[in-house]
Amino acid sequence: MRFLFILAFFLFFNSQRGWAQAYQPEKINKRAINIYGQVLGILAHDGYNDAIPYLQKAIAIDSNYLDAYLSLAGVYGQLKNYKAAVYYYERAKHKDSNYCSIYNLPYSINLAGLGKFDSALVAINTFLTIPNMDEVSLKSASYRKKCYEFGVQYQNKYPHPDYQFNPINLGDSVNSAHSEYLPTFSVDDSLLVFSRRSEDGGEYFYRSNLINPKLFSKAEIIPGKLNEEPFKGAITVSADGDWMIFAADISGKTYGNFDLFLSYYTPNGWSEPENMGPNINSEFWESTPCLSPDKRVLYFSSKRTGGFGGADLYVSYRDIHGKWGKAINMGPTINSVGDEQAPFMHADNQTLYFTSNGLQGYGGTDLFVSRKGTDGSWSVPENLGYPINTIENEGSLTVAANGTDAYYASDRSDSKGGMDLYYFELRKDIQPSKTIYIKGYVYDEKTKKGLPSNVEVIDNITRKPLMVVQTDETGYYFITLPTDRAYSFNVNRKGYLFYNKLYDLNNKAADSTYRENIYLNPIVVNAKMVLHNIVFGINDYTLAEKSKVELEKIIEILKENPTITIAINGYTDGLGNKEENLVLSTNRAKEVMSYLISNGIDKLRLQCKGMGDGNPISDNTTEKGRALNRRTEIVIMGL
Repeated sequence: MRFLFILAFFLFFNSQRGWAQAYQPEKINKRAINIYGQVLGILAHDGYNDAIPYLQKAIAIDSNYLDAYLSLAGVYGQLKNYKAAVYYYERAKHKDSNYCSIYNLPYSINLAGLGKFDSALVAINTFLTIPNMDEVSLKSASYRKKCYEFGVQYQNKYPHPDYQFNPINLGDSVNSAHSEYLPTFSVDDSLLVFSRRSEDGGEYFYRSNLINPKLFSKAEIIPGKLNEEPFKGAITVSADGDWMIFAADISGKTYGNFDLFLSYYTPNGWSEPENMGPNINSEFWESTPCLSPDKRVLYFSSKRTGGFGGADLYVSYRDIHGKWGKAINMGPTINSVGDEQAPFMHADNQTLYFTSNGLQGYGGTDLFVSRKGTDGSWSVPENLGYPINTIENEGSLTVAANGTDAYYASDRSDSKGGMDLYYFELRKDIQPSKTIYIKGYVYDEKTKKGLPSNVEVIDNITRKPLMVVQTDETGYYFITLPTDRAYSFNVNRKGYLFYNKLYDLNNKAADSTYRENIYLNPIVVNAKMVLHNIVFGINDYTLAEKSKVELEKIIEILKENPTITIAINGYTDGLGNKEENLVLSTNRAKEVMSYLISNGIDKLRLQCKGMGDGNPISDNTTEKGRALNRRTEIVIMGL
């Protein structure tokens, strides 16, 4: 019916024009007119494909039937066959451009659909020269002009002549005759979770496993309570595959409208969904959740009052006790007067993708990317550009941990039915940081048993925590990190000395997997701990700035255990004069002790000693071995 309204509007507009026309409707073949009359009835029931043969027959009978050309162009436009639409608009314009001038608005839209924004801009500017235009047409044309201008500017600013946008259908294993949408992956990309609309109109959550690159197992409905609710929406899976958060309107369990619910994976399957509570949910609509890789941050969209537009993006932080903090609006840099939805945080924990119909784009809902800076602020969102974004509404985007493969839903011509899931290669300038995988177990050094613990990752540049990962009950952890910087890993557990180690990932290969098992020493007399990140210059005893990250952990332990006394032992490598090494190691140990005292630790609880090049723990003939020997040790002297 929308097409009939548009068609009737343009025919009425043309009938009111006062200028002379080369096109003479009264001379059109009557048989062609009768066929055209049948088309109107077909279009009344949205039978666009069925109308095409009739319109083509009318044109075949009378090649001067401009209304048939224009209607055929309009039908193809409704079917998103922009190429055919432009072809028939141009055939009509060639016969009488004056008569077709009012059609420059839909003509421009179809040109933009092909990515021809410069030609679309010419067409819309021509349309805007029509005198006495009504307010609705003027507003629509002005909006489109702004979109085309953006398209031209983007192409000029970010030319990508070598980029090929070629979405590949995920195939019969994942897609069906119904619509599939909102894909999300576990961090190692082995588990795909998505929504599928069924014949009864309900939404159900499905899962599929990655067998090998781009080949997925047959999708199956996710068993358990989370699929029994009739009114559900968007779903996301945690990086480790153990949590699922989804939007639902569960009778008697919501605060008003759609709320976010959490389900855990257990040995008996997925648990009963739990409402995530009033710090996250409100009496208004909440949906499209996304968890950070460490499960410490939840991003979602809400239509609650007090925002900047219809639906805004919000964030909630989970504390060390597992409690979610009060949701915070992500602010005017991210949110607009329109709707922001479908946030997706990449495995690098700093690149956020989302949709918006309020930020400047090509028309409808576009995809954007924003990056978190070292100070925690977000960059101005960047439109992903054509052809990823189009004049239509774009849905959610998920980017694999490799930063290259992107997944989204679309109703392209090769769809199995409705919307299907596709993958494509993301353009380099809008890719997230390359990441690597680090995994292993946290063990008790003496018993070798796994220890559930928090693994904290510190950015060595900012000295601020980047993420905190909770191991499972066996002590297992799995972390993805950007490869372009250095980190410190801290592991704390009550009753144990903390663990700290520097990981320099600047020269590590992306998409590689590194295994690092972590051993914690119980706090007992004579327990030792090597401070791996206490760094001094050559023949110098001035503490490097990055050394202070580890020392702050020592301070934390000493303040939590006020009766502990420790010895600080300094060591050098085997090079140089022994007496000089002894003096150097003594000065380094004193420097560490001075730092602890200056930060509130009683000097009576501390003693220090230089050990020179004694008690080497590695070979002094290699630089790697010598680096290990240049160390600072903490020894528990008393409890």
